Amino acid sequence: MDELLVPYCEAIREAVSAGTALRIRGGGTKDFLGRHPDGAVLDMRPLAGIVDYEPTELVVTARGGTSLAAVERELTAQGQFFAFEPPRFGGDPTIGGMVAAGLSGPRRASSGALRDYVLGATVVDGTSRVLRFGGSVMKNVAGFDVSRLMAGSCGILGVIVDVSLRVMPRPEVEHTLTFDLGAAEAIAAFNRWSRLPFPLSGTTWFDGRASVRLSGAEAAVRTACRTLGGTALGCDEARAHWTSVRDHTHVFLAPRVPLWRLSVPSTAPTLPLSGSLLIEWNGALRWLRSDAPAQDVHAAVRAVGGSASLWHAADDAGATIALDPTSLAIHRRLKQSFDPSGILNPGRLIDGL
Repeated sequence: MDELLVPYCEAIREAVSAGTALRIRGGGTKDFLGRHPDGAVLDMRPLAGIVDYEPTELVVTARGGTSLAAVERELTAQGQFFAFEPPRFGGDPTIGGMVAAGLSGPRRASSGALRDYVLGATVVDGTSRVLRFGGSVMKNVAGFDVSRLMAGSCGILGVIVDVSLRVMPRPEVEHTLTFDLGAAEAIAAFNRWSRLPFPLSGTTWFDGRASVRLSGAEAAVRTACRTLGGTALGCDEARAHWTSVRDHTHVFLAPRVPLWRLSVPSTAPTLPLSGSLLIEWNGALRWLRSDAPAQDVHAAVRAVGGSASLWHAADDAGATIALDPTSLAIHRRLKQSFDPSGILNPGRLIDGL
């Protein structure tokens, strides 16, 4: 066993023996996400460092406690980046926390989700076993990819020791265009433009203004800009806008309660709910500030085939997942397999797990 893992395995064994919980924590930037678990803090930051990075292979492997900023400095030096655009939320998250949260930024609709970039992972489960899944190359996955279970698990299945992630070359150029549109008009336009051969890498709508980011080869971006029209944002203003949406420092997304996260089909119409909106992902992600009763929000979203979670609540409770009975049963079996004593971040993601 790697000597660096000994303290973590011992802490898990002691917690199992004592019947006490462990709170897995990296940079703490997502403490608001989910319910706040009880138990002693298991600090992942000492387990840090880039294990392997080969730019020509487009893969980086880093330990769970490695800061995102440290990894991105190495990627930037090679003209590469994480295409899923992970949020920072005003701090410096760890790689393990980034994967455990499973969150993706404005590029999600065009580049895919964080889980799509996970190639392999090493975890310590709730019995102190060291488990390795997947690998560190892009052609090694066959059958069920267990490593991707860690994406969005919020630490309830295991401690992420290290993870291998696919990286991408940075776009040659980027431009952002803005348009004066209503919400329904913006949703229709985003979906129409996404079906065209344009290098869209981000869309937002808020307070009557739609913003479209184009990323790629200079000729492709220039052609798209000429075809779409709109008003071009300066580089600094564009960068500030997309960063504010990614990291939730945008005036709409900064912590003021209540804030709902609505996941719906991108073509879904505007919903009959009171409140104000910020729209992302070509219409598929909609942030709603509303005092509407929870049952009304869930009913309106279910009616269009989507789901809703209360991201920030008046009692400072974070977002958790409400599952149908079949999905909940699957999650219970997974939790039982990885953490039979239920000591790892209990209740953080799903009530009772």
